[in-house]
Amino acid sequence: MKPAEINAKWAVLQNKIAEEFDNEKPDMKVMLFLVGVQELGQGPRKFSKRQKEELMHIANCKLFSQMGFYELEGLDQDGWPHWKLAKTIPNYTLLEQELLLKSLMITYFETELDWEL
Repeated sequence: MKPAEINAKWAVLQNKIAEEFDNEKPDMKVMLFLVGVQELGQGPRKFSKRQKEELMHIANCKLFSQMGFYELEGLDQDGWPHWKLAKTIPNYTLLEQELLLKSLMITYFETELDWEL
């Protein structure tokens, strides 16, 4: 996808999420948190600050697994997924990182959750 298409679909995704959560447009951290909660698969609940950080890490790993950078190792005794780095992630500029994350997240919502964006 071209940057303009990524940004347009990202805006649609943010608006769809905002409709579900009091019309507050989510930023990248919130979106990563939501993907992490989805991947954990234990439903919504209260999470500690550390758990929220771990959920965002889970989301990053899941999203970057689309490109082969991470592989799922398995679940721990509490049902939390653990990932291993499969190949080194190139050094992207901040703009490239942002566009890449947006693109991966769009793909995630379209394929994993069957959302039409």
